[in-house]
Amino acid sequence: MMAAEINLNNSEEFQEMVERKDFTIAKAVVESILSNLNGRKKHVHVLSVNCLEEASTFDITLDRKYFIETLQENLKYYVEQELYEECSKIVEAINTLKEKETHGGKSKSKPNKGVH
Repeated sequence: MMAAEINLNNSEEFQEMVERKDFTIAKAVVESILSNLNGRKKHVHVLSVNCLEEASTFDITLDRKYFIETLQENLKYYVEQELYEECSKIVEAINTLKEKETHGGKSKSKPNKGVH
């Protein structure tokens, strides 16, 4: 999945979106994380902000090691929007990531040896 793109007139508009905790940003970040849970890239491109008046683009990336805390931080915005189905996906992703951390990136299930 490609990172979300936001087109604005200038960087001040983006700053205002950040300050008012605009859901568009939270949604872009969460969707990028969820679609990259099993990837190998250390940094994931989560959002491109195109500032038309300035003819510039800001690419926002997130280090994989911050996935859990970023999902936890953004979960409350999904609750506020009453997007409960997405909330459950976020919680599931958090639990999956925590499990990977605990087990060194390996699945905790072990193959059944000799059990039929």
